[in-house]
Amino acid sequence: MKDFARSDDTAVQAQLDRLAALSVPHGRLGLETIRALLARIDDPHLALPPVFHVAGTNGKGSTCAFLRAMLEAQGYTVHATTSPHLVRYNERIRIAGELISDEALAALLAEVLDLGDGLNPSFFEVTIAAAFLAFARTPANACVVEVGLGGRFDATNVIEKPAVCGIATLGIDHERFLLAPEDGTPAEPISRIAFEKAGIAKPGVPLVTLGPSMRAAATLMEVAEARGAPLLMEGVDWLTHVGTDGFHFIDAETRLALPFPTMPGRHQVINAGLAVAMLHYQNHLAVSPEAMAEGIRAANWPARLQRLSPGPLVGTREVWLDGGHNPDAGQMLGKQFAGHRAHLIIGMIEAKDPTAITGPLSRSIASISAVPVPGHDFHPAEAFGTEARAMPDVPTALAALPDDGLPVLIAGSLYLAGEVLRLNNEVPD
Repeated sequence: MKDFARSDDTAVQAQLDRLAALSVPHGRLGLETIRALLARIDDPHLALPPVFHVAGTNGKGSTCAFLRAMLEAQGYTVHATTSPHLVRYNERIRIAGELISDEALAALLAEVLDLGDGLNPSFFEVTIAAAFLAFARTPANACVVEVGLGGRFDATNVIEKPAVCGIATLGIDHERFLLAPEDGTPAEPISRIAFEKAGIAKPGVPLVTLGPSMRAAATLMEVAEARGAPLLMEGVDWLTHVGTDGFHFIDAETRLALPFPTMPGRHQVINAGLAVAMLHYQNHLAVSPEAMAEGIRAANWPARLQRLSPGPLVGTREVWLDGGHNPDAGQMLGKQFAGHRAHLIIGMIEAKDPTAITGPLSRSIASISAVPVPGHDFHPAEAFGTEARAMPDVPTALAALPDDGLPVLIAGSLYLAGEVLRLNNEVPD
């Protein structure tokens, strides 16, 4: 699985073209290739500062954003690698708090691709190797690392002794990869997803999770016990209690009063709670309640229920952007827009369920405009119902909407979200 990337910098684009040419043999699983690649660049993953490793179906990127913001509010310097990028590939690698520069990125990718010649690594394996190499060469106090896909066989899972591991919301997504038949794995879908995500668990390292379904919980407990990882599960070992002016993190010995996140949506309270729990149960870096509160307010994660600023694409209209594309994301959007009407502009990759977003939003949709997802095969308008109108792009879809005062939601794909941010001059930094 690879993501398309473009850069205005010719040196970076030359390396991105090399990345785009990579292919992975069908059915290849395992960490052998990434380990071989890392060995050729002197195993930088063994020289990282304390790592905060986060998996999950939804919310893992937001959890990483909260972790980074809280650690930085405490005064720590933080590396981070997240995926996918929205507008620029550079977003995947943040060195000591700053996005990697074009000059450094071009040199780094060239080095890793040259040294990996003959190994046939994937797009993501090269990306992670490059990120870890950059992190090992620059001093910092912590690393925040987001799992790309699954967990057990994800390239980030070469990390041997993280400070703490976290698992955000579990749901069904990437079925082709995560639900492929395999002996010795759970047959029930959500249990199999839990099994794959829990594959990041390490002996003696706290594994902190949001409250899963009973079947998923049983799988998490089995994997954690088999791997010797202390399991700290929401609703069992700790909880997030939502009040009127904030929320509390509570366990048997601690009660922390914390503010609501600036990022909208109740689901962000849940993600912030997971980040707080991960900081609470690790013992590498002290983070005060005051720094947690400051970080929760400061955290930002683009294209996750983001209200777009006035700009060349949206003008002054109220426009919301969300890259969600699976049923859990649809449920979140359904709750957020419950009792309100909005125009939906949607673009979804062909492999995704077109009803994942429109179903939960059905009572809130004033109109549906279906648009292409740049660079990908996408669902036609008829996949979203008989009332959906086909539009060639987002600018055309916005221009065709009535000036009725209703807000607009653009959703269905992170790739589409990246194009929207680019067109509105809101490039993540």
